[in-house]
Amino acid sequence: MGTPLQMELLRVDNLSVSVGNGPRSAAIVDRLSFQLSRGQCLGIVGESGSGKSTAAMAIMGLLDKRSLNVSGAVEFDGQNLLQLSPKRLRDLQGTEIAMVFQDPMSSLNPVLRIGDQIIECVQAHRKQPAKEAWSRAIEVLSQVGMPDPEGMLKRYPHQLSGGQRQRVMIAMAIVFKPRLLIADEPTTALDLTIQAQILDLLKALSRDLDMAVVLITHDLGVVSQMSDEVIVLYSGRDVERGPTEQVLESPQHPYTIGLLSAHPSLDADQDRLTPIPGAPPSIWERPSGCAFRDRCSEAVGNCTEATPPQVMIDKSDHLVACYLRSGTTPQRKTA
Repeated sequence: MGTPLQMELLRVDNLSVSVGNGPRSAAIVDRLSFQLSRGQCLGIVGESGSGKSTAAMAIMGLLDKRSLNVSGAVEFDGQNLLQLSPKRLRDLQGTEIAMVFQDPMSSLNPVLRIGDQIIECVQAHRKQPAKEAWSRAIEVLSQVGMPDPEGMLKRYPHQLSGGQRQRVMIAMAIVFKPRLLIADEPTTALDLTIQAQILDLLKALSRDLDMAVVLITHDLGVVSQMSDEVIVLYSGRDVERGPTEQVLESPQHPYTIGLLSAHPSLDADQDRLTPIPGAPPSIWERPSGCAFRDRCSEAVGNCTEATPPQVMIDKSDHLVACYLRSGTTPQRKTA
């Protein structure tokens, strides 16, 4: 991903996360790969349970490796994060790599003032006097567009609106001007006006700090506003990827088409939305072949045999893992 002039910052190569051992093992994320350059935004989209947040936590180094098996490589600026010592990884977390979580109310401490929490974040990584940390807290709250930043530092989380709490979380994430920000459903539970403001803020920060962003979301509208490129995950697998505009305007995988058909649009003439039938399979009951085949009206015989390989669409960066687009002769599914 990215032009030759852009420096590759993050390379994820065959990242897999599984639970269990031996024959009683199941993949939550299955061989995810991508590259990301500074200043770029990659959207990872899919239904709940598709593995998006697990992939984000694996990249961030926050998974408990005592209960989950993590394999592959996550190279940040040439360092494989999966092989770093705990101390070296902690040095990077919150400084070079930061994360904004889905629910600020569960991330913020309800009994501490906002200022105390930002100062604690600053002093966890840098030995700074309280006065300097306080000044930095005011600075970052101003940077994320918070009105009366000094007054906000004296408030508790419950005294802020949902959008203000999310701005606080973003402020805490950018305290050290990270080069990579992972945003996990940053606009969930916000109304459309506030959602648009948060997305505009993230875009401005990415531009001003030359910061790469991995955006985790289930909302294709969010992807269309924010992302340069998009990966569509289904049941832990990358089923379609490419430049966001190209994927959304010319979706190739039946799952991507289904997501778009189920998403309301002001531009399309839609009387009714078309839901995708059924539900994603459990990781323990994932069907052979294409994991989407039991919900797909276009499934053919090949879909039961093996996981479809990714193929290129129109000699571009647009890739899809679907036998219907592979150029092979599909075998009709028998009853």
